[in-house]
Amino acid sequence: MDTPTPPGPAEAPAEPPAAPSLADVVRHLETVHPPRWAQPWDAVGLVCGDPEQPVRRVLLAVDPVEAVVDEALERGADLLLVHHPLLLRPVSSVAATTPKGRLVHRLVRAGCALYVAHTNADAGGPGVSDALARVLDLDHLEPLEPLPQEPDRPDLGIGRVGRLAAPERLADFAARVAEALPETEQGVRVAGDPDALVQRVAVCGGSGDSLFERVRASGADVFVTADLRHHPASEARERAAFDAGGAPHLVDVSHWASEWPWLAGAADRLVAAVAASGRTVDAHVSTTRTDPWTARVPSRGE
Repeated sequence: MDTPTPPGPAEAPAEPPAAPSLADVVRHLETVHPPRWAQPWDAVGLVCGDPEQPVRRVLLAVDPVEAVVDEALERGADLLLVHHPLLLRPVSSVAATTPKGRLVHRLVRAGCALYVAHTNADAGGPGVSDALARVLDLDHLEPLEPLPQEPDRPDLGIGRVGRLAAPERLADFAARVAEALPETEQGVRVAGDPDALVQRVAVCGGSGDSLFERVRASGADVFVTADLRHHPASEARERAAFDAGGAPHLVDVSHWASEWPWLAGAADRLVAAVAASGRTVDAHVSTTRTDPWTARVPSRGE
């Protein structure tokens, strides 16, 4: 009879990869979206947080508002990564006697850092407008306004212009936009002939009415952006009629909805970058709707 081999010592369970420090995560973020790409008036980077603290969970959102901070703390997030700055204009106090000061205090007490990637993420490649263009199925993308700081990176800049695979009626394209973006009370507003054919498309996540000259120069048939004001939109349509071509037509969406698609790619890139360094982090995209409009009353006769 064979003598059974005595069992060897039990193998210790493998330890999970360590969490990165906040400084490590910031380093990854600023490799993808360097602060030098931000506009001079912007306020990007780390708002609060200890660089040495470990980061196991990250929540990504567009706006650093109370509902998003609630979600971050409920999820036990160590970092809240947002697109819009909490403290865009200089302040002399973050006392909890103001709404923004109270949010800073809540985050600090909970050990949750706050980081902002704003116009440096707008200009990125991939960036905010890239993400908007991708969810609309555009290809052959190029910036509307190249980034002057990086002349050797033609993929960087504000806005994007690209092409649909085939021409579409403006009404059908607007329906594509509505389907691709999160639901908001505003919905999608359109200026132009519903039956006009569009194929070359310009987009800008966030407020884009400063780019009309760039859009016209690009030869775009339609411009998708947010926050279109009466006078710039009216003048753009009058100019389009004067030029006899009718373009660009306009598709106006919610500011929040136009920037929300960027979050998923940002989360994936962060997780991959941390994994490449031998560590691990969990990143979750907030679906909390932070568009400020909460209701819509139909116009008379609608």
